[in-house]
Amino acid sequence: MKCVVTGGAGFIGSNLVERLVSEGNEVIVVDNFHTGNKQNLKKVVDSVKILEANAGEIGNLGLSGVEAVFHLGIYSSAPMYKENPVLTGRAITEGIQVFEFALKNNAKVVWASSSSVYNGLKPPHREDMQLKITDYYTEVRIALERIAKLYNQLHSLKSSALRFFSVYGPHEEFKGKYANLVTQFLLEMKKGNAPVIYGDGSQTRDFTYVEDVVDGIMLAFEKGRPAEVYNIGTGKNYNLNEMVGLLNEMLGTSIKPEYVENKIKNYVQHTLCDTTKSEKELGFKARVSLREGIEKLMDYYK
Repeated sequence: MKCVVTGGAGFIGSNLVERLVSEGNEVIVVDNFHTGNKQNLKKVVDSVKILEANAGEIGNLGLSGVEAVFHLGIYSSAPMYKENPVLTGRAITEGIQVFEFALKNNAKVVWASSSSVYNGLKPPHREDMQLKITDYYTEVRIALERIAKLYNQLHSLKSSALRFFSVYGPHEEFKGKYANLVTQFLLEMKKGNAPVIYGDGSQTRDFTYVEDVVDGIMLAFEKGRPAEVYNIGTGKNYNLNEMVGLLNEMLGTSIKPEYVENKIKNYVQHTLCDTTKSEKELGFKARVSLREGIEKLMDYYK
């Protein structure tokens, strides 16, 4: 299969690219290297074509015969949009350009939505919940989910939106301050530094290992119904204090977090994935526990 991965040099994208290559697919990476890095592709660099471009330029790169587009090259952190709200319109425009490219190539699209759309809603979080207005980042995802449905209604475009829950794993180091808290805390605690927690640490996250997320992406391409939205998470959450305790246990340390006042408006307090729909329609079930994921991450960062 010939496929394009936008954001393919990024965190989730590069893990997906490795899987696609291992299964014998022809892979083209489109990445502007905003938070991606070619080092993430070092295992497969001789097996993929890398094009430095924004996702929205996909239709101007002379590509043809593409059967699958995995659109992960969407600005991926709420603080990015707070710092530059113009990214909101840019991300939506680039999503439309990706849909147009897929339409012309008769390709299916699997793309990255976010569990952050559930901000302010009581968990567990289901795909059919009425979503609130919370920030620029989530409005991009909500808009693109609706636009994807429109493309299906008007043009029969096949796509699946995946609401990822707090993804962590290898290849996050180049994301810096935008990396998942598991990775950020692990790297700081390995240096003997105290992780910084905004608030009292009671906020919870459904931490999902990137291997499971890649499984979800592949299953969505194979089985996802047109223009449907699917949760990709574990169905179990941990508060940040529990996560730090697990890191201390596995590192053999006893580092206490530094607690600071949380002044972030519309902060996501809790996430917990309801996996019913993705289990039923995709056959998706996360396999990696937080303990196992941290073990894998510790091995990666040795």
